[in-house]
Amino acid sequence: MDQTRASFERRGLKALDAAGLPASGQRFPDGAHYRIEIPSVETPEALEAALQEADRHRVSFQRVSQGSGIMMLTDEEIGRMCRLARDAKVELSLFVGPRAGWDTTPQPLTAAGKVIGGSLRGAAQLAYAVEDVKRACALGVRSVLVADLGLVWLLGELKKAGELPANLVLKISILLSVPNPATARVLESLGAGTINVSPDLSLGQLAELRAAVAAPLDVYVEVPDNFGGYVRTYEVPEMVRVAAPMYVKMGLRNAPDIYPVGEQLRAVSLAMTRERLHRARLVVDTLRRYFPEARASAPGAPGLGIPE
Repeated sequence: MDQTRASFERRGLKALDAAGLPASGQRFPDGAHYRIEIPSVETPEALEAALQEADRHRVSFQRVSQGSGIMMLTDEEIGRMCRLARDAKVELSLFVGPRAGWDTTPQPLTAAGKVIGGSLRGAAQLAYAVEDVKRACALGVRSVLVADLGLVWLLGELKKAGELPANLVLKISILLSVPNPATARVLESLGAGTINVSPDLSLGQLAELRAAVAAPLDVYVEVPDNFGGYVRTYEVPEMVRVAAPMYVKMGLRNAPDIYPVGEQLRAVSLAMTRERLHRARLVVDTLRRYFPEARASAPGAPGLGIPE
């Protein structure tokens, strides 16, 4: 990259240079700069496919996440996913099921109401969400995706009271994506374990968030179409440099919104999971090419919400 910049400058062109941004001195507990997350791994079959493709592409990941929700999985399915993740020593993060977008209101389907799609409507839906989390924890899950600000606070309080496992990771969903340092700090103070940032933030804005909080940032480096469809592969080395510790999150462009998944979408869901591992291989290759010093976590690294 330095040679390319020099070539530009000899020809009177100003190459983009992010070197002026500060490098993050923070790391994961094992000293790693980054971890790979494969999202939308919806079923046991999808998790099996992810593990198979990881072997085929010779790329490792440290977390899988799911979007359809805990309530869309049977106890047996959750148990199978827990066993697969536990054996692979990776985090399994399941989405809290209830959400405004599925409730008996048209508001989240309107242009102005879309922003509340992941929120919880009323105390009853808040209670359903807590029940969803308690059920998952009883089955061994130790990481959940949360998309409602009040639920973040409530789950944090339940952890403090011993009503939920102390090692339960509260992962902020992209539906509650964080656009600025103050919001990041509020979520961290409420107990957020990892913070999903807005997917369109610049490198400078990512550096600002990193300066404000210690929690790992979850950053979509390929973004689903309904959140913008950006493909930022070449930016990943600089993202990791300024935002570590960071979860490199592999979305997928040109793919449908499959939540909640079911048998009618089985083939599509599995194909999307497999392609995300191919995209992860491309991103890891880019990191090794342009930021070879960056370290990834090994399976079983401390701080992962590995099922118990």
